[in-house]
Amino acid sequence: MSAQSTVSRGKKSRLLPVLLLFAGGGLLGVSTNLAKLAVGIGMTPLAFLTWSLAGAALLLLTGAALRGSLPPLNNRSIKYYAVAALVGVAGPNFIFFEAIPHVGASFVALMIALPPLLTYAGALAMGMEGFQWARALGVVAALGGAGVLAASRQIASDADLFWTVLVLLGPALLAVGNIYRTLKWPAGVSAHALATGMLFVAVFMLMLFSMLPGYSLAVPMDRSLPVVLTLAQAFVFAAQFQVLFLLQKTGGPVLLSLLGSVGAVVAVPVAIYLQNEAPPAGLLPGAGLIALGVALIAGSRAKLAARSPRGRQ
Repeated sequence: MSAQSTVSRGKKSRLLPVLLLFAGGGLLGVSTNLAKLAVGIGMTPLAFLTWSLAGAALLLLTGAALRGSLPPLNNRSIKYYAVAALVGVAGPNFIFFEAIPHVGASFVALMIALPPLLTYAGALAMGMEGFQWARALGVVAALGGAGVLAASRQIASDADLFWTVLVLLGPALLAVGNIYRTLKWPAGVSAHALATGMLFVAVFMLMLFSMLPGYSLAVPMDRSLPVVLTLAQAFVFAAQFQVLFLLQKTGGPVLLSLLGSVGAVVAVPVAIYLQNEAPPAGLLPGAGLIALGVALIAGSRAKLAARSPRGRQ
């Protein structure tokens, strides 16, 4: 193999995680706005989340069957699906979808930018990441941007303290999921198979939760729009979680945790200009800090990959 082709492959391998980051973040931003649309036409957040995840799981299962890589069913993999589903899918998404009618899609999207600091701190503590000043400044900048937005909203007269605080629990769960999926990734199992198994367990958890008083999985069937939105969200979820596991494998937990920051770049303008939401207070300084954080972390990762032995092959 020529030196030129080897360098070309090295550049592509370093670029792939960044491309996956922006693809996954874009899908996350679309997902957040679809959730608001669904609630606006009379669907409950739990029903929309559950049925769209069920559709995504079936789509991924079909793809896994065609590839011959069905999710393994053994004690280790089932435990992996269960923990990953609880902290990475069912728990945080239920919180976010329930909060959207109270605090808005743009605010929820921006709060999903919080996991980087928590993920980076956990990865450092477990020896999964080495300390780098650029990366540390990046996660602090992203956290600072999210903090500006949270504080600005709480100062606003229409702020709902309970939902503002509850939304902050979602990023903590996502950070735990980011680290857990990397540490406990079953050897020899593909990203597609793991995403499929995780989604099926998440749907099962949400169906159990729907049995509690006050919750329902009923879908309005007097018009076609609820079904159309659910199918659209199913395709978005299927692509989003496939990208999530690929990014987890190629970029690691810290780069993965920036999905929320990138998603906010998509979700906030859509919520403001297409769904007529009022711009969150502190939008410009908050979004600017988040963008700076993404740039610092992505840039530090690219430099590290270029200096590594694999990056120079």
